[in-house]
Amino acid sequence: MPKPYPREFRDDVVRVARNREDGVTLEQVAADFGIHPMTLSKWMRQADIDEGNKPGTSSSESAELRELRRRTRLLEQENEVLRRAAAYLSQANLPGKGSTRS
Repeated sequence: MPKPYPREFRDDVVRVARNREDGVTLEQVAADFGIHPMTLSKWMRQADIDEGNKPGTSSSESAELRELRRRTRLLEQENEVLRRAAAYLSQANLPGKGSTRS
């Protein structure tokens, strides 16, 4: 997967694309910056969402959602470890073969 472009670069490209002169296409702007036209379209769509001009999940909400999902995965793993430890310890405390308790 290619490295993501820096936020400042994306913001600059979107600003130039929005303020382009009549007759200049998005494809030309994208070619000038060395990016694919579809990439520019996605950046412009996301910028509209982030600014509240279109409905959707903003970049900050997406980042928060990713972080929360990562945290949930970690907590589920910790719970599984605790469950297994509790089961192991409860089996170890049961009287059975080789136990010296009465």
